[in-house]
Amino acid sequence: MKKNKIRVGFTHGDINGIGYEILIKALRNPDINELITPIVYGSAKIAAYHRKNLDIQNFSFNQIISAERANPKRPNLVNCVDNNISVDMGQVTAQAGQSALQSIQCALKDIKDGKIDVLITAPIHKLSIHSDEFQFKGHTDYFKDYFGVDEVLMFMVSENLRVGLVTEHLALNEVTPNITKENIISKLKLMNKSLKDDFLIRNPKIAVLGLNPHAGDSGVIGEEDEKIIVPAVKEANEEKILAFGPFAADGFFGSGNYKKFDATLAMYHDQGLIPFKTLSFGRGVNFTSGLPIVRTSPDHGVGFDIVGRGEASPDSLLQAIYMAIDIYRNRKMNKELNENPLEEKVR
Repeated sequence: MKKNKIRVGFTHGDINGIGYEILIKALRNPDINELITPIVYGSAKIAAYHRKNLDIQNFSFNQIISAERANPKRPNLVNCVDNNISVDMGQVTAQAGQSALQSIQCALKDIKDGKIDVLITAPIHKLSIHSDEFQFKGHTDYFKDYFGVDEVLMFMVSENLRVGLVTEHLALNEVTPNITKENIISKLKLMNKSLKDDFLIRNPKIAVLGLNPHAGDSGVIGEEDEKIIVPAVKEANEEKILAFGPFAADGFFGSGNYKKFDATLAMYHDQGLIPFKTLSFGRGVNFTSGLPIVRTSPDHGVGFDIVGRGEASPDSLLQAIYMAIDIYRNRKMNKELNENPLEEKVR
């Protein structure tokens, strides 16, 4: 057994979706349990319901009352959700939303208290979870508010592609008013820092997409690209950020131009996530950059259309685990280097 294995916390997501299926499939892998100490925040009864429905044999969670009691050799589960909540597979229910929120709240408290090292969130349903307690458009906004940080970046990452967003879960008619020079520069700064600190890229090159078709065609198709995005890129360059663009979004990915850059900043959700999921679906990870903790999640949703069939793949969740571990280690190494710089050792 490895000493000091990374303690990975998992939320169970929407209980009417594929959260438990992908969790069980990922955590029954012996290699994962050699690598980490898994701690799921949820309900043993609900987990057993999904396991039996899927006829998954030779798997069980080690039930614990707190993360400190986790068995480093087993997949663990902290019972923090009402066991009497009913599962209605594929359905939007307030009970499922409340259960998802309780799981998130328990996990966040433990990571804030240092009881787990990183957090991986299973998918939630935005309508189910929406309530007086959760008036956010997703995990990202909730975590930003919980930790009281000024800015975060929704960063979609796979082996060969990284895409960040200026605007996230906004209706299209709300996008343009939020495309400002200040917002673009803020996201570029955060992306640049994350590429250096979280991914250990020394001099990252960032591509910036245009807002309008053909990046505005020099003002013929909208003025935002010339009046907002171009000045933002220029100011970022002046602050030693290697940003380039704006590039016309339609040809940027199809031509393979994205391969020349370490990351791409898209202006809105579908502009970035459609090409990302086309090129990386099932292998991508949603990473929230800018938080004081490491939080990743799979690149897919609750899977109501396939829940209970045994068809859900754990591959994206596995990638979320590996990435969380890498980022945690990279941050730890950077912290140690900053606290003990080479110059001081030489002296």
